[in-house]
Amino acid sequence: MGARRSYLAVTLIQTIYSGMFLLSKAAFDGGMNNFVFTFYRQAAATIFLLPLALIFEWKNAPPLSFMTVCKISVLSFFGITLSLNLYGVALIYTSATLAAATTNCLPVITFLLAVSFGMESVKVRTTPGIAKVAGIVVCMGGAATLAFYKGPHFGPFLQYHLFQNGGIKDHGVPSNYGKTWIKGCFLMLVSNTFWGFWLVLQARVMKSYPSKLLLTTLQCFLSAVQCFVLAIALERDLDKWKLGWNVSLLAVAYCGIVVTGVTYYLQAWVIEKKGPVFLAMSTPLALIITICFSAFLLGEIISLGSILGGLLLVGGLYSVLWGKSREQKMNNGSCMKAEAGKECSEFKVGAVEGSLPHLLV
Repeated sequence: MGARRSYLAVTLIQTIYSGMFLLSKAAFDGGMNNFVFTFYRQAAATIFLLPLALIFEWKNAPPLSFMTVCKISVLSFFGITLSLNLYGVALIYTSATLAAATTNCLPVITFLLAVSFGMESVKVRTTPGIAKVAGIVVCMGGAATLAFYKGPHFGPFLQYHLFQNGGIKDHGVPSNYGKTWIKGCFLMLVSNTFWGFWLVLQARVMKSYPSKLLLTTLQCFLSAVQCFVLAIALERDLDKWKLGWNVSLLAVAYCGIVVTGVTYYLQAWVIEKKGPVFLAMSTPLALIITICFSAFLLGEIISLGSILGGLLLVGGLYSVLWGKSREQKMNNGSCMKAEAGKECSEFKVGAVEGSLPHLLV
């Protein structure tokens, strides 16, 4: 039952992220400043989570030391503030589909970081180890196929668009390969690297401060303060800070409450139960869901490259998950055998010691 909840949690997380890709792109296309947007979403998340944290975890929360606050502040700066702001700039330069595609580099980054920190191991001479490596390679191939190969196109399923000026116009690489597109891809990769650091290092921070809801709220608050300083330094036009009853307000509310608030808590829960790599390897689902949402809700055209890339991503995802699950079963079996062997040895020693008095007589 616990394993089923973990799979349902990561599926819900990636579904929420797919909505973030589409709404964020629509808001930026509508003229909203990405730095101001990031501040508003973190502030909305803090306002949403703070009462819940005070009600459910404040009484039983462990003491918060100065060193722990410093660790959480650094974690928030690199994993949330820098990651989200760089992601916003990259999304303006590229497209939502490519943003979802490049996010699939996150499993590779997280896996390498987890290995570097000693949180994961790779035994390439075993079947689970080969499955892990092969799955990562297949995921990279699927992401590359989605980003750089279009192929034949299939007509739009709907003739009406949810957002007239937002959405994704193309599922492949645009024809104008310029400095802006290259810069956007590079910034997206850097953003994913910071995100990978956040996934890995948060697992260590949670050992010293296991209250997930309070930890999430504190990260949102600290990142909101950091994002405000960054936004006020880069955007002085007060008109850019105004929110109207449009897609920008919807995107802020959705990303702040649903994405930043709910999803960050779910991610903390999944990391505690299954580890950071398990969460990172579910990111291909967001790309597949994004393509489906853009096709059925925004009337976008699906290309053959999108279908082939999605199949490769799903295959790589389950290859790594199978390898990790198989490895855990083998480790559990080894532990059970070791405990059984220890009990057997203790039984033999006890039997020998019990027979010693008879031998002496």
